[in-house]
Amino acid sequence: MKISTILDHIDSGFMALPEFQRGYVWSRDQVRGLFQSLYRRYPVGGLLVWTTESSAAEHRGGSPLPAGVVKLLLDGQQRMTSLYGVARGKAPRFFDGDARAFTGLYFHLEREVFAFYQPLRMADDPLWIDVSELMTGGVHRIGDHIKRLVGLPEYAARVGDYSARLSHLLGIADIELHIDDVTGADKSLDVVVDIFNRVNSGGTKLSQGDLALAKICASWPEARNEMKAQLAAWWESDYDFDLDWLLRSVNTVLTGEAKFRHLHNKGADEIRDGLNRATKAIDSVLNLIAGRCGLDRDRVLFGRYAIPVMARYFDQHQGPLDERERDLLLFWYLQAAMWGRFSGSTETAIDKALEAIATPEGALDRLLEQLRLWHGTLLVEPAHFRAWSLGARFYPVLYMLTRMGEAKDWCEGIPLKATLLGRRSRLEVHHIFPKAQLYKHDYDRTEVNALANFCLLTKACNLRISSRLPEEYFPEVESNHPGALASQWIPMDRDLWRIENYPRFLEARRKLLADETNRRLEEFLHGDTRWLRSRAVAPPPDEAAPVPVIGSISSDQEEAELEALNKWVVERGLHAGTLSYELADEATGEQKAVLDLVWPMGVQTELSQPVAVLLNEGEAVIALASSAGYRCFTSPDAFRHYIEREILFETDQASPSDPPQ
Repeated sequence: MKISTILDHIDSGFMALPEFQRGYVWSRDQVRGLFQSLYRRYPVGGLLVWTTESSAAEHRGGSPLPAGVVKLLLDGQQRMTSLYGVARGKAPRFFDGDARAFTGLYFHLEREVFAFYQPLRMADDPLWIDVSELMTGGVHRIGDHIKRLVGLPEYAARVGDYSARLSHLLGIADIELHIDDVTGADKSLDVVVDIFNRVNSGGTKLSQGDLALAKICASWPEARNEMKAQLAAWWESDYDFDLDWLLRSVNTVLTGEAKFRHLHNKGADEIRDGLNRATKAIDSVLNLIAGRCGLDRDRVLFGRYAIPVMARYFDQHQGPLDERERDLLLFWYLQAAMWGRFSGSTETAIDKALEAIATPEGALDRLLEQLRLWHGTLLVEPAHFRAWSLGARFYPVLYMLTRMGEAKDWCEGIPLKATLLGRRSRLEVHHIFPKAQLYKHDYDRTEVNALANFCLLTKACNLRISSRLPEEYFPEVESNHPGALASQWIPMDRDLWRIENYPRFLEARRKLLADETNRRLEEFLHGDTRWLRSRAVAPPPDEAAPVPVIGSISSDQEEAELEALNKWVVERGLHAGTLSYELADEATGEQKAVLDLVWPMGVQTELSQPVAVLLNEGEAVIALASSAGYRCFTSPDAFRHYIEREILFETDQASPSDPPQ
């Protein structure tokens, strides 16, 4: 079928985009490359369409479809959107993205290259031709350009060549594209989505959540926007959730099941009610976790897939929970988060938890017993604090101990509780033994950034202590604020404050942290300590080597650099990324790596590819992130150029080269 005919079909609504398709994600480079290939008559691939009854077609764009059958684009959306945008000079009705990706494409008649408009480069060169203007004006515009060039003596001799090139460019509309057609009564939406995923195996696959949302939008077109508005409200409160997570929460609250297929037979009113109930329940859960545990912002909110289970529990138990029930639910949440219960087979883990709470009587006991059988013990050992980096699962535990316990600032002596500092008040990570001194003594990165070498202090105190050694500043802290060191689980044997005894200091502090964690966890049990008496068959000994997890934010300087980059992104109207993102094995939940700063759903949620900023990381981390589908940047400058060039389209200058990845 000719490209011109396909564009006419898009105009008439005979060709449309299925609801489950994500938005337009191409960059200017890709649009330019497509037109360069078409101009040279290189093959650009065919289209895959799903021919179905228009009356039942769940499509993007909102406008009604013509009667009869309609062809829904399964493969070729990016190419056809680009072609339509340039050829028609506007976006198609189903467009969802940034039109600047295809706005202002020009062609140079002498060099036969395409580029996007740059005033300083093109304004004084009459050989640059606006492609959209040419394609919308047709052969008449060719005549206009020829007349203009004939009047310029320096170009008159080449008018014949230029005329041929303009005709060749306009002839792109006559190129035939092969179309494969999926049709037949047996081609249900589920079958078509499976076909789509197989065809697009090299790109971002559609999830079952995408399919469920497509079906929801068919009966409730505003669903996607209402859910995104709720996500934006949480983001303003420093919680960063994605659409799939919210839809999962709606599903658990509404159906008591994790699998999205249980939403397929729900009507618009039921989904709207489920969203309202889920939002209310999630707010209650977040307030509970923040108020009781001090985990009051996204940076320390681990175990987030336990929250849909808790939301279901809140929704099914009308009225406030009593203190014991509330604390037992929090105990389960913390345990599930510490051991990564929902990091692997998420749906299966959620379904098992939902099954445990299906009957109100004894629900929380069943929930905890299920977790103990899965993990083997609910008791924290010193070896669990052998992890390193701000991305370790037990970093939020350290934050929790600081916020809900008796921890005091070392300069002012004030308690660091959430209730005294205010919700989401900022504490900074302080290296007890300073990094520079440890590196001088040949300690490696994992030792320097050991979790047991972290504590939380106010920003002013962190700056005041600076890079002094504990043997120097600890006596001052103890003299000015007796008990402040012990309140942050510092071993009081002064011999351990010396840098040559740093490994012994870490071991002693790990023991203190584990004991404090178990003591705080016991508070949630209101005397029912049986859940902390059970031990694993072979508990991890103190001297055991930690499970190697590669990658991490290795210093507060690196964290500050990443946070500045995140702030820069937000200032440009884009979504913030996630710091210290845990990359886990889908099957086992085991941590594989900690990525410095990521956008798992793309900087433009669902509209661009997943990206990761990895500073000072080795090839192994970059390879793992790349294999997981992330586009990796190893310097802030390279990432900024990507944002400016491919997301915001602020420049056409080449981005700096990144190291080989």
